[in-house]
Amino acid sequence: MSNQIETVTESPADVVRGLYDALSKGDVPGVLAKLAPEVIVDEPNQLPYGGVHQGREVFVQSILGAMMGYANVAITDAEVFEGPAGVIGTLTAHTTGEKFPLTMVEIHQVEDGMVRKIDVYTKNPHELAAFYRRAEAGTR
Repeated sequence: MSNQIETVTESPADVVRGLYDALSKGDVPGVLAKLAPEVIVDEPNQLPYGGVHQGREVFVQSILGAMMGYANVAITDAEVFEGPAGVIGTLTAHTTGEKFPLTMVEIHQVEDGMVRKIDVYTKNPHELAAFYRRAEAGTR
């Protein structure tokens, strides 16, 4: 009889699905649990929260804080694929009031059950930045 304890590890795709699930529920502790302490997130420079951000707390303050400050974001669809270059997720987000169809591809580097790096590619970053400016000004 063996006394070995069997551990179940999540696939990288499952880790990213869990991250998106927590994001869609506004579950900040759940989001933080999926991110490595020194996670690096690289957002398009055109966005109000664009640039390279490092660390979980910075992610919450600089990215989530800015996104949620301008609009209510709903993840309406997420497809996660596993491949040799990492995990790719596709998001479509809509705000309340003006609706902006956001199409993004995120490439996640997942190690030891945590997201270590996210490279974000937005289809129309200039249009998204204009949307944020309108949202901040309260105009359409």
